[in-house]
Amino acid sequence: MLEQIGTKEKIPQFIQDVKDRKKMLQGFGHRVYKNYDPRAKIVKKTAEEVFAIVGRDPMIEIAVELERIALSDEYFIKRKLYPNVDFYSGVIYRALAIPTDFFTVLFTLPRISGWLAHWNEFLDDPENKIVRPRQIYKGYTKRDYVPVEKRDQKAEYELEYVIDSFDLRREASYEYQKSTKKH
Repeated sequence: MLEQIGTKEKIPQFIQDVKDRKKMLQGFGHRVYKNYDPRAKIVKKTAEEVFAIVGRDPMIEIAVELERIALSDEYFIKRKLYPNVDFYSGVIYRALAIPTDFFTVLFTLPRISGWLAHWNEFLDDPENKIVRPRQIYKGYTKRDYVPVEKRDQKAEYELEYVIDSFDLRREASYEYQKSTKKH
C-alpha cells in the first residue's frame, strides 16, 4: 500500500480514493478494538526504537503521515478506523528490509498460537461453542497431479536476485559474517 502511494504528496488523493471505495486502507480497523488498538501503541514504540537503529526509510515517512491524516479525518474517526498492530508491524518489517511479499506470512505467525489455543479449547468444550477463527479456503479445489516437466510455463521471465539499494546493508553484513566464519 505504501509503495502504491509513493510519496507523502499523494496521500490526500489516496485518502479520497479510500473514501470513494476505489482503494483499500490496510492496517486500520479491528473487529474487537473499536478504539486505538492497545497493542498498536506498544508496537509503535518498538517501531521508533527500530528506526533509531536502522534509520528511517521514505516509506516510513509516508506511513507516519498516513496515520496522522487518518487519525484527524472525520471519515475514519466516525468509522473507528485506527491503526492496528499490523500497520506498525508492517512498518517495522519494511524498516528491516523484509520484502513486502513476506508480510502476510509474518502477520500470520503470531496468530497461530492463538488459533491453536482456540482449537484446544474447542476440543475440551463438550458443547463445542468456541470455534474460531472461521477459515474459508477459497483456493483451488481438488486437482490432478501434473509432473513438473509437463506443466505449462506461467511466466515469461526468469526469477533473478537483484540486491535493492535498501538491502545493501543487510547483504554487506551477511557477506562479512560469512567471511569471518571461514577464519
